[in-house]
Amino acid sequence: MIDILLTAVFMLIGYLVGTIPTGYLVAKARGVDIQSSGSGNIGATNVMRTLGVVPAIIVMLVDPLKGAAAVLLPTLLGASNWTIALTALATVLGNNFNIMLRLRGGKGIATTLGVFFVINPLVAVLCIVLGVFTILVSRYVSLGSLVGLFAAPLLLLASLSYPMPDLYLAFALAALAILRHRENIRRLLAGTERRLGERAHVRPKEDR
Repeated sequence: MIDILLTAVFMLIGYLVGTIPTGYLVAKARGVDIQSSGSGNIGATNVMRTLGVVPAIIVMLVDPLKGAAAVLLPTLLGASNWTIALTALATVLGNNFNIMLRLRGGKGIATTLGVFFVINPLVAVLCIVLGVFTILVSRYVSLGSLVGLFAAPLLLLASLSYPMPDLYLAFALAALAILRHRENIRRLLAGTERRLGERAHVRPKEDR
């Protein structure tokens, strides 16, 4: 019973940490409503297309850090692999389905990489390398994100040595990435997906 309660507490903390809306706050500081600009997503890609490189870099740094911080807590306290994996999942869900933004949010790629930097740093680095390579070749950020996330469970399987909760987590986050990128996938198939460097329409934040 104590283990279940601790897991629930860590998951709640993870979800709340995940809800820190980095992209939304960065855009708001610039007077822009990021949810009404470009794709409406609060992630780094839409921030870059809407506001430029520097704001996007801030998002790309903070979102992985919040993922890592949320998972580092149960890890340092010696929680079980299942507790750590469930905390990681809750953190990404908090980022993607943010209760403070009416269950809207980002797509969870940066936050996912953050949690994997704690759980399995080598897998995280290899996913980044594969994702960045795909983006450089195709200039599609969405495609690179999906390739990087799908590599995680495959890399774990190839290692032949992994905690089972980590594998389930990797598959769950890959499935979540598909869900959050479903519109991107449709545009990729239709050939209408925006490539890296294309600017988005900016809508100033309205006074309320």
